[in-house]
Amino acid sequence: MCKSCDSNVASNNPERRRFLRLAGLGAGALLLAGALPGRALQAAEKNSTPPKPKNVISPDEALKRLMAGNERYVSGHSETHDFKSEREALVSGQNPFVAVLSCADSRIAPEYAFDTARGDLFAVRVAGNFVTDEGLASLEYGVAVLGAPLILVLGHESCGAIEAGIKAVKDNTVFPGQIPKLTEALKPAIETVIKQSGDLVENATVQNVKNSVDRLKKATPLLTDALAKGKLKIVGGIYRLATGKVELIA
Repeated sequence: MCKSCDSNVASNNPERRRFLRLAGLGAGALLLAGALPGRALQAAEKNSTPPKPKNVISPDEALKRLMAGNERYVSGHSETHDFKSEREALVSGQNPFVAVLSCADSRIAPEYAFDTARGDLFAVRVAGNFVTDEGLASLEYGVAVLGAPLILVLGHESCGAIEAGIKAVKDNTVFPGQIPKLTEALKPAIETVIKQSGDLVENATVQNVKNSVDRLKKATPLLTDALAKGKLKIVGGIYRLATGKVELIA
């Protein structure tokens, strides 16, 4: 793309302008200046109004709101969302109140499970809901650029990726294609609980969520700084297939 074309794209896309401004400052400059990732944009654009003002909330408020949405979903009393007006409001950008790392399983739909509207939930999905480098970068973007105050790592019952990982560890099963990359990533969680009593799939699912939460909490400098300033909370949960209920575990 030519320089002039690239400039036009940036000028017509507020979110891209904000990202480029943040990138220009650099993480080191932000930290030295005492600016909190996720709020630096508000300082840079004091006169701008976020697309969804109600999403500018604290981490604890975000978690409370998220779980209230799950309760509505479980009870079958989800809210009615006006998708037309939401689409129009979000043309200028986005400011979700939660980022969710979840499994790619078709039975797990975070937007439905937490009864969220467009622009509320920033979703990163991969089979096995573990943290990849690309997934981490996406979550950092959600916090540092979009201002999300909460990250949820969401595992679920009967996870096929976890079951495949167990077969790889216990039976030395070798899967075709790129699937071994999934099983290798899940191996640490499985090996941690393989001798524990109880259901191995359930135990490994829980441990995998805990491992992912732990990695995110140690991700420097963007997530660690936001955590240290009390502007970010990172939690884990398990989705129950039969009821849709999400149980927080970490």
